[in-house]
Amino acid sequence: MALNILDSRSLLTGLGAFGVFLVMFAETGLLIGFFLPGDSLLFTAGVLAATGALGGGSSLLTLMIAAAAGALIGAQVGYVIGRRGGTALLKRINRPSVNEGVERASKLLEKYGHGKAIMLARFIPVVRTVLNPLAGIVEVPARTFAIWQILGGLLWTVGVILAGYALGSSVPNIDTYLLPIIAVIVLVSLSPLLLEFYRSRRAKRTS
Repeated sequence: MALNILDSRSLLTGLGAFGVFLVMFAETGLLIGFFLPGDSLLFTAGVLAATGALGGGSSLLTLMIAAAAGALIGAQVGYVIGRRGGTALLKRINRPSVNEGVERASKLLEKYGHGKAIMLARFIPVVRTVLNPLAGIVEVPARTFAIWQILGGLLWTVGVILAGYALGSSVPNIDTYLLPIIAVIVLVSLSPLLLEFYRSRRAKRTS
């Protein structure tokens, strides 16, 4: 079966921990990776680690190390890209989802400050892709960015993988329910963006 980079299970059975590293790096470090399945991949990785269905002989520990390494290195690369000309790059990527992500990331930075915004962004699809270069563009201090992106990156990657592992260990034949579970995870991860869209539409109607 051909490898499908948009299918979490295909990535994990085909590439194991190495696939997790690649997706985490691309989604958090390269703007072209905004469409990749970050949350569902991490959760599925935990589930498959519990059921022994991972490819490449990957273990739970190697999964967590690969995910954390990809997310942390990727975020730093994204920050450096932002510092060295990210404004032009963001303008050249003419995608509505990316533009909305930039707007949302800017609001997070303005509302919560650097630390909280960098941590919260890890749990919001697209926003976690664009916030790193945006932090470089607005010149968030390098030390501040590094500290908070490490804390947020570890909490996100390790936490979601362990949640999947716990569910996979406690529910018999979890593979049967994997697709609907992933669908729920995607909906939950998109809920902050959907809520923000609803609020903006409501504000326009009342203004």
